[in-house]
Amino acid sequence: MKILSYSTAALLLLLSSSSAFAADAIDTGDTAWIIVATALVMVMTPAGLALFYGGMSRYKNLLNTYAMTFVAYALGSVVWVLWGYSLAFGPDIGGVVGGLNHAFLTGIGVDSVSGTIPTLVFVVFQMTFAAITIALVLGSVVDRMKFSSWIVFTVLWLTFIYSPIAHWVWGGGWMGAMGALDFAGGTVVHINAGVAGLVLSYVVGKRIGYGKTPMFPSSVSLCALGAALLWFGWFGFNAGSELAADGIAASAFLVTNTSAAMGALGWMFAEWLINKKPTLLGIASGVVAGLVAITPAAGFVGMISSLIIGGVAGVLGFFSVAILKSKIGYDDSLDAFGVHGMCGIWGALATGLFANPAINELGTGVFFGNPGQLVIQAVSIVGTIAFTAVGTLIVVYVTKAITGGLRVSEEDEVLGLDNAIHGERAFEIE
Repeated sequence: MKILSYSTAALLLLLSSSSAFAADAIDTGDTAWIIVATALVMVMTPAGLALFYGGMSRYKNLLNTYAMTFVAYALGSVVWVLWGYSLAFGPDIGGVVGGLNHAFLTGIGVDSVSGTIPTLVFVVFQMTFAAITIALVLGSVVDRMKFSSWIVFTVLWLTFIYSPIAHWVWGGGWMGAMGALDFAGGTVVHINAGVAGLVLSYVVGKRIGYGKTPMFPSSVSLCALGAALLWFGWFGFNAGSELAADGIAASAFLVTNTSAAMGALGWMFAEWLINKKPTLLGIASGVVAGLVAITPAAGFVGMISSLIIGGVAGVLGFFSVAILKSKIGYDDSLDAFGVHGMCGIWGALATGLFANPAINELGTGVFFGNPGQLVIQAVSIVGTIAFTAVGTLIVVYVTKAITGGLRVSEEDEVLGLDNAIHGERAFEIE
């Protein structure tokens, strides 16, 4: 049976002609699994993340948070098939970006094959990654960003930030050529989104009353339900990234669950020790922290390593939210940077430490005799942070120029965006 890794698939996609695709053969088992995995990842954004973020936002902004998450998925779906996919997976241009050969999916038909799955399935699978990445950025600016500005920012950011970084790692770009390991999106998704959220939150500014007025979540129950759906969908996110129904996918499935569980326990015990109460919000956040950290490592590490990765992520996530935010002084509403940025960095480094060639011959970490892998991982982290920070800043100011500002009026922010922007209310308040 032919075993196809995610990196092999990316290399195959460099062969952009239809005849090159035709050289491969469809495996129905692999195809069925990736279709299911794609559906699982889709559930993560307009269901899992929307509930997770919506439940953490204030009651007067719950629907606005949900709407912005929904529109992020919708815009991501359209941008990706029009030009995003081609920029990410088109023929390499200098290791930086893909060409526009596949804009509007030109040259890709029902008979096109990538490895052992139809190319159209690969396109949709990767589309769900692009959509959730921009939706993650939203967590930094809920309660105060204009809906119109969010729409413009989403289109520009997916085009000029997400697509090039996806190409660097998975589409034949310089990070992949250097040997950086990112199985399912530690740099491409989580560090990228976390840093973008940090930049965006600084430019948009703090919420009115931040640090002075209590800002309680609208529904911890919805938030926990969202975390559970994210946990469920993440099996497709990580195990699906093998692009085959094989042993590596099975291992990725196992370590994803283990790391999430350890993330929940790590955050819970850290919070219990420091704040004397183990909150449900903390446990749910720990699940996400563990999932984030295992994402780049999922197809490279074993069960024991996943216990360490998830446990550290839970503790790191808690202290990033509880201490780092107040020390730096930024208002990241739902902690996109503290959870996704910081735990994504840890996960990328952990991949360089724990990658086990007995699980996947494409990755060998420090503890298995290759200290150079940690250096490569560090370079990929620094490169992602630098490009995302500068690029996002430019995108933010271009968005500001186009829309006439990023922030809602003070009156709308105080009254709530559900009614001010959408004319709806999530809850009936007597």
